Amino acid sequence: MVLRKILTVNYINALITATGVIEEVIKLAKEIEEMDQSSKNLKLTEYEYAFYSAVADNESARELMKKDKLRELAINLTEQVKNNASIDWTKKESVKAKLRVSIRRTLRKFGYPPDMEELAVDNTLKQAELIAEEITR
Repeated sequence: MVLRKILTVNYINALITATGVIEEVIKLAKEIEEMDQSSKNLKLTEYEYAFYSAVADNESARELMKKDKLRELAINLTEQVKNNASIDWTKKESVKAKLRVSIRRTLRKFGYPPDMEELAVDNTLKQAELIAEEITR
């Protein structure tokens, strides 16, 4: 009898865990679908949307710059990264430093909030590193 209760509890726990995993997968799928829709609504490519997400991940930037200016900034950053990224740029500190300066200048040019500039630079570089192989083809 005790063994049956233990097995039943273990079975219920497994079901709860499986249900939780399924719920998380569904939630993730919905988030991905929303992101795809957002990129379509903004008329951005996959790469441009990655950079848009990097610079729009800031409440003050979203309020100050609005979607259109952030969209334009993302397109500009995508082009800069493509133009400045060499085959192994993620391993060369001098190239990363040059790109960091270029990103910082672009953010200032577009009026990005100075209080969040460093985070935006870091986020943009992280996005660039994630898609580096595809950008440099």
